[in-house]
Amino acid sequence: MIRRRNFITLLGGAAAWPLAVRAQQGKRVRRIGTIVPYAADDPEAQARVGAFLQELAQLGWAIGHNLQIDMHWAGARPADNRMHVAQLIAHRPDVILAPGASTVRPMLEETRTVPIVFPTAADPVGEGFVESLARPGGNATGFLSFEYSFTAKWLEMLKEIAPTVTRVAVLQAPSLGSSQFAVIQAMAPALRMEVRPLNVSDDAAIERAVADFAHSPNSGLIVTASAPFAARRDLIVKLARQHKLPAIYFDRAFVASGGLISYGIRYIDQYRLAAGYVDRILKGEKPADLPVQAPTKYELVLNLKTAKTLGLDVPATLLARADEVIE
Repeated sequence: MIRRRNFITLLGGAAAWPLAVRAQQGKRVRRIGTIVPYAADDPEAQARVGAFLQELAQLGWAIGHNLQIDMHWAGARPADNRMHVAQLIAHRPDVILAPGASTVRPMLEETRTVPIVFPTAADPVGEGFVESLARPGGNATGFLSFEYSFTAKWLEMLKEIAPTVTRVAVLQAPSLGSSQFAVIQAMAPALRMEVRPLNVSDDAAIERAVADFAHSPNSGLIVTASAPFAARRDLIVKLARQHKLPAIYFDRAFVASGGLISYGIRYIDQYRLAAGYVDRILKGEKPADLPVQAPTKYELVLNLKTAKTLGLDVPATLLARADEVIE
């Protein structure tokens, strides 16, 4: 992982965003714009952006030489995203890096000509970002967060690590629809579990919904993939701990913050892949012709300290499959 100090060093000591470095006179400078739906001091977001910049450097793009980056740290509020989109488009970037649906959607509402690359998106076809995965057809392309059949594994793994759980709240952002929940719901009868969607996105609604659900015994929690939840991971992990809910998450960052278990993509890898697509577009390829790619690898991360706090004995079979164990 790229730590904060290395990330800042990578940026040449820049202390403020957007990053606008004057290029050497006579060089053609290409411009990348991006909105990051996290706070500027979020270490996971810094690591992902750092990986993106490192990969661009490997491909021959250097800030201050042939590249300029306009980067906006927008936090988790959709209204702020839209404000930053308008500012970014006004700078006329050659290509835009748009992490997740919360940034891709307003970008596409603002422009259908500037190329857009998303490092992660849960359902780009269903959201209308692309015509199809094989042939995106418009000005956006990128990489899937996961294939939807994969989300059933969250329920299976939660049952495996917490066998007494019989009812599960599925935390999902209203803007992302119910596709992830539908797969989880289809798996529930086979595991003799009851699942309930909690359609929430802001802090107060998340706190109320989790507290109300946790009143009944044998309850668990699934946190589905979305930027609003990623930006609120400390709150969600705190609520799961407070209400003694075994919970499974889509990103290892939750487990590093004290969550129980996660199963999902390596986000840093996705940002490196996105840099490859940005490079190809800057060199003349069209996003309409670059297929949306599915992940090829997922990682399982466990927090044994949290398991102990919840009184759970982690099965040896699950430990053997883990890519990372936090003790």
